Amino acid sequence: MRLYLSENAFIDLLLSSAEVYKRECFGFLLGYRLEDRFIVEHAFSIQTANRKHRTVTYNRKNHKKIEPILAKFDKLQKIGDFHSHTQFGSAKGLSIPSEEDIQSMVENNIYVIIAINNNEKTMSWGEKRDGTISGSVSDFFFKISAHYLNSSTSVRKAKIHCPFPPGF
Repeated sequence: MRLYLSENAFIDLLLSSAEVYKRECFGFLLGYRLEDRFIVEHAFSIQTANRKHRTVTYNRKNHKKIEPILAKFDKLQKIGDFHSHTQFGSAKGLSIPSEEDIQSMVENNIYVIIAINNNEKTMSWGEKRDGTISGSVSDFFFKISAHYLNSSTSVRKAKIHCPFPPGF
């Protein structure tokens, strides 16, 4: 399984996680799914999420306000969500799903985790062998991973492709 991130989605992921750094961000991914890949065109942050250092919760009743709007986009669907894992003290944010993350996954969706940490040295952006993308911008180092639940109910990592970061 592969995940293709558009330039807009990539920028949205970075800005959403940096804006609330030291607390987790949360949002939805809009795009479409093909047989062997997800295409993410947009990522939008949920402003009403309850953010903490190690968790973020979303009030589902607020989703009812945006459902009719999302339904109007014929070519885009909600295909998953994203959230960040942040550095807290000396503990680095990691781009791996927690047990709570895994429990909330449903089949046919994609889940993006943005690990955001203090930038200790400038790193250029690139796709990594482990299927993630990472690099630094300003005061932050980001590592982005994507995960999905396969039909046998095990969590798998999707390989991320994003044409934008290498020239970033």
